[in-house]
Amino acid sequence: MTDRTSLVSLGDLAWDVLAKPDTMLLPGGDTTGRMELSGGGSAANVAVWAQRCAYPSTFIGKIGRDRFGELATAELRAEGVHTALTLSDQHPTGVILALIDRRGQRAMLTGQGADWELLPEDLPLDVLRGARHLHLTAWSLFRDPPRAAALQAAHAATAAGATLSLDPGSFQMIQQLGRESFLKIVDDVPFDVIFPNDDEARAMSGERHPDAAMGWLRDRYPHALVVLKMDEDGVMIEGPECPRLQVAATRDLLIDATGAGDAFGGAFLAGWLRHGDPRRAAHLAVQVGGWVVSRFGARAPADDDLRARLARAASVQEPV
Repeated sequence: MTDRTSLVSLGDLAWDVLAKPDTMLLPGGDTTGRMELSGGGSAANVAVWAQRCAYPSTFIGKIGRDRFGELATAELRAEGVHTALTLSDQHPTGVILALIDRRGQRAMLTGQGADWELLPEDLPLDVLRGARHLHLTAWSLFRDPPRAAALQAAHAATAAGATLSLDPGSFQMIQQLGRESFLKIVDDVPFDVIFPNDDEARAMSGERHPDAAMGWLRDRYPHALVVLKMDEDGVMIEGPECPRLQVAATRDLLIDATGAGDAFGGAFLAGWLRHGDPRRAAHLAVQVGGWVVSRFGARAPADDDLRARLARAASVQEPV
């Protein structure tokens, strides 16, 4: 059972296989490279990063009754994240292959594991009704299941007074589902905050320029705070009580972009839920996102640099 301060993140928990080849991959060829295995999944990453930013978080999801599920769960709990998990004997824990190029950009191959099979009857309604905030990713909306479970979770949490955020998840999946079909689903999600990246904003709005995409999103969702992630151009924010503002990205060297958007979202929500100031939350989030892209993987071990960034962000009352 969560308390009323908790951020609850629902959706994908998977085992990440990160691969960064030293040279181009050729059919039938061999090359060396860097590889790493770790817990992943967008929704799970958000829970981890909110917790790392000292905001209590809980993860709801479904995993296989297998070794990967055990390992992924152990990683969440080691981070201090509470878990409300359903174990499946029919479906294995999901596995995601992230191929990372020499520029640090990644292409993902997502295996459809147990996290795609979450059903309404799997939901811990006491946890949802006790949440301060619920976070969903569109990975829980692209097909059914788990769409029905995600929508029921959203309505259960918000009916009990929680706020709600949504990450659109994947521009390619939006295109495959179809823009109008995706928007029809999203319109049924009563979110207070949306976290599109540049590609997702274009896929949703049909607009190519970030300013135009922001305008479209604000017109479509006038009651929501829109947090538009623009990679090296930082973040643009606008909402019903927040005039449009932009916060610059850090100058961190891009090593691996895997999970950077999730880390940004978890940090932003941790700050926003704590003090309600979108600008301050964005300054914390860009520092966390910059730290993540300069490391390998979505959840590199915390170090003195990260702790210093979090301490500086916590000490700032008015961003400069």
